Amino acid sequence: MPPMTTDHTAVPERVWPDPTTGERQALEQWLEFHRATLAVKCAGLTDEQLRTLSTPPSELSLLGLVRHMAEVERGWFRKVLGGERTSWLYATDEDFDRDLHVTEDDSYEEAYAAWQAEIAHARGLAARHALDDLGASAHHRTGELINLRWIYLHMIEEYARHNGHADLIRERIDGATGA
Repeated sequence: MPPMTTDHTAVPERVWPDPTTGERQALEQWLEFHRATLAVKCAGLTDEQLRTLSTPPSELSLLGLVRHMAEVERGWFRKVLGGERTSWLYATDEDFDRDLHVTEDDSYEEAYAAWQAEIAHARGLAARHALDDLGASAHHRTGELINLRWIYLHMIEEYARHNGHADLIRERIDGATGA
């Protein structure tokens, strides 16, 4: 898969997954499609717009969703699949949901770069594993080892759910819908 554009002001190209491909390619193509969808939802907006909260009491924003997905990519691919003992990008002991809690000091440029770096790392790790390969570390909540297939399916679900949030937030910001 080609990497997404590094210019967050441009609308990234989304490629519809091939309906005749094999299982692994289908999983990878759907994950790439959903990654690109989140970038599309953020394209062309200012940092101020990207910090716009959905609606009270929710603290969701497009910027927060990008930061959250950087953390999710990091957690499932680096930590679970790769077994890396690395810190979180945003979470702290005081605020584990810091990724979603954006401030005026948080920028889309930084979040986008972190997200893209995690995606690139995830692609590299996944390329070295078969779908049935178990991750090197157990999941922190269940204690179970999880295979790459399950990680792909979960990531597609995670992006799809949050892309629904992103669609509603974007509509609130400037009326843009769809895509």
